[in-house]
Amino acid sequence: MISASMYNSSHQTHLFDFSTSSVTEIWGLLALRLANDLVLPFDYHTYASQLQEHTNVLADRMNNSQSVSVINGFINDLSSAATEVQKEAKELKLLDIHDGRGLIRRRLLNDRLLLAERSFLHAEGLQGRTWYKHLMYSPPEDYESELSFFPGIADAISRRGNQSTRQRQAAVRQELWRVAMAIQRAANVLRGEFGAHNKPINFSVSMAP
Repeated sequence: MISASMYNSSHQTHLFDFSTSSVTEIWGLLALRLANDLVLPFDYHTYASQLQEHTNVLADRMNNSQSVSVINGFINDLSSAATEVQKEAKELKLLDIHDGRGLIRRRLLNDRLLLAERSFLHAEGLQGRTWYKHLMYSPPEDYESELSFFPGIADAISRRGNQSTRQRQAAVRQELWRVAMAIQRAANVLRGEFGAHNKPINFSVSMAP
């Protein structure tokens, strides 16, 4: 199943040969796979596991700040929603492909699967780099950054300049909040809860020097 985001980091991109012929072959195979699947093969359970691994690395980088651990709850919710979707997908695949109600249910599920990925995008983009919209995977501003994920958080940590510790902590809190809300949106969309309100979050940040 497809689990990785389409917005991979530059480091990940360099791991592959992206010549014209290879790209054409990859997209051709992907198109055939998607065309033959009644339900889009998006694996958000694995996606959630990857986000959990990233959060663990971030927590270590930030001295196990309590604010980072808050994200764990939202990742767990995404994982639960993904499990529900997997169960629903298995049920729908067993239905007659010509059944009208089944067709509608599959279409609705596929729409949710696509929209969930879009939930990780932020319309305003990253601070100072508005052309990058994905909050989970985009190249960091500092290419020497230890973090190849959560680019907004990575940027806020690496930007020292004339900022005080309090200003840096506020910037990191803002980016942590944006990531948490994006993950929550994705979980809500997978469940079809498009009008669900975000849960309030109380962040406190302690940062390594």
